[in-house]
Amino acid sequence: MLTLFVGKPSENKGGRHVSSVVETVTQMVAPLLEKHQFELVDLEFVKEGKSWYLRVFIDKPQGITIDECALISDELSEILDACDPDPIPQAYYLEVSSPGAERPLKKESDYQRAVGKYINVSLYQQLNGAKIYEGDLVALKEDSLTLEYMDKTRRKAIEIPRKQIAKARLAIKF
Repeated sequence: MLTLFVGKPSENKGGRHVSSVVETVTQMVAPLLEKHQFELVDLEFVKEGKSWYLRVFIDKPQGITIDECALISDELSEILDACDPDPIPQAYYLEVSSPGAERPLKKESDYQRAVGKYINVSLYQQLNGAKIYEGDLVALKEDSLTLEYMDKTRRKAIEIPRKQIAKARLAIKF
């Protein structure tokens, strides 16, 4: 995963709901990424310890470089600094990075590109005795996906309803 970390926090103060910040910044970054033909993979605004982090995960078909992360960081910083009122009221660190090898599957297009690949799926509740499955995504339907996985020495398949999926991501097979 490539990460550009801006070490000096913004000096913004105040209080605003996290989902509102994510929605606002997502709308602001979309035209910027479109201009450079990059994809927004994910955006999060989280508190870790005493610090807030605005993390923007970007990609393109050939993979993203550290220079491209720096470019988006610089341009997004300018856009955010010019906003009045400030969309992010508290001090925060801006991180722009690639999604990494274990890229999250969020959008329908992410799942479609993952067909035939090895993925990790975490469920809200157990299905056939497990909450986490890792295997090859072999089929994708509107309301479910089919995963082939190893259960000890046997290859099995499971159909997982999409509404039960808490998180899904590409995975590295060992």
